[in-house]
Amino acid sequence: MYEAKKFDLPKLEGISDESVKQHLALYEGYVKNFNAIAAKLAEYAKEDTEKHALALGELIRRKSFEFDGMRLHELYFAQFEGTSTPLSVNGSLAKAFEKEYRGYFQEYFRAIGNMRGPGWAILYYDPIGKEFQAGFVGEQHQGHLVTLPVILALDVWEHAFLLDYGATGKGKYIEAFFKNLNWGLVEKRFAAF
Repeated sequence: MYEAKKFDLPKLEGISDESVKQHLALYEGYVKNFNAIAAKLAEYAKEDTEKHALALGELIRRKSFEFDGMRLHELYFAQFEGTSTPLSVNGSLAKAFEKEYRGYFQEYFRAIGNMRGPGWAILYYDPIGKEFQAGFVGEQHQGHLVTLPVILALDVWEHAFLLDYGATGKGKYIEAFFKNLNWGLVEKRFAAF
């Protein structure tokens, strides 16, 4: 059984305490739902699977949705712990961004985040190809780049910005996301490679 993590979040600029509270409750729901699915699958594994084929199919499909929602939110909230720190201009991550994106990383990533539809803008790093892969993950389980570690995760589901910015405020929310980001943590994720 998984337990919801507790995050040491400071007051965020442009993201209200109420929005954070509701967002954390949603995350806790992913943990709870994944545990319930895992328990039911374990129960069905002891029985005739043909008898429960339809239920098994739905549970297995939902399993990745709940698990990925749990894990992506853990990556997301961890990025705000501590204090907001700028990207170290002389650090290895900034140099890698400059090499690959020629100074346009944030603009490129913001464009991904502003795509229509619920999901996540994610920056992965491919240690084999030695390059970044940025992309949009539909909902939270469609379109992941298999085996690539997540360096940066931006939740762009409506629940992340609706309370503070309304239905059309995704761009303002993304600005607030970058203002509050602890780049030191993101740099540590990249330094692992």
